Amino acid sequence: MRTGSAGACARPRRCRWRCAHVAAPMSRARGDAAAAAAALERAGAEMVKRAVELDLASRFQESLVCYQDGIDLLLQVVKATKDEVKKQHYRQKITEYMTRAEDIKKCIEKEKQDGKYHKQIKIDENATGFSYEKLFQEYLNEIVTEVWVEDPYIRHTHQGSGKTQQINGLEEIKQSLRNHGVTLNLSFSSSIHDREIRFNSGWMIKIGRGLDYFKKPQGRFSIGYCDFDLRPCHETTVDVFHTKHTKKT
Repeated sequence: MRTGSAGACARPRRCRWRCAHVAAPMSRARGDAAAAAAALERAGAEMVKRAVELDLASRFQESLVCYQDGIDLLLQVVKATKDEVKKQHYRQKITEYMTRAEDIKKCIEKEKQDGKYHKQIKIDENATGFSYEKLFQEYLNEIVTEVWVEDPYIRHTHQGSGKTQQINGLEEIKQSLRNHGVTLNLSFSSSIHDREIRFNSGWMIKIGRGLDYFKKPQGRFSIGYCDFDLRPCHETTVDVFHTKHTKKT
């Protein structure tokens, strides 16, 4: 997310991370526990380091996720360690990161209310974890009653190629949705080019490749055939806006 707003989203001071490691004789069980705690410590340190880097780059939405994940890891470290000095150090850091995360939340919420929110997600080649649910769930709340999808390039074999096959597939989806109280209206255009998804709550999502950002699965029994979070993606960019922040023509 790019923003130039001040206040809650003002850049934080650069973070200095210091980890103290105490070496002592221990049994194999204690050694395993210490190794696990050290791994958590490293993971937490890396995660909050990444959060601060994103924060300083004004990529607040991504930074918030990293802060939250880092805090969870550090809480596990506090629970695992018996060193009171370490506990105090981590508790202080956790408090600092929680405060910063709350400031970012307030900033993002204000931008959403003002219609100035712009979130950008970059999906790398072969990346996973970008199902439709992950991308759209945040915007499908109780306010939304209508969604418009415009996508002119759903035409490959694994998307349902051929006009007849497309119509039959869409009619089947239409009937299935009707059973759940959802009405699907279809229309075709020979001139449409842009790809976008709009919600009647005002949110608009533009995906560089449209809905066709998933790679063709290797087979019906391959991982990712049903769970789209596990299906590799093509490289693309997702932009989220609110219509308050778009020029009216």
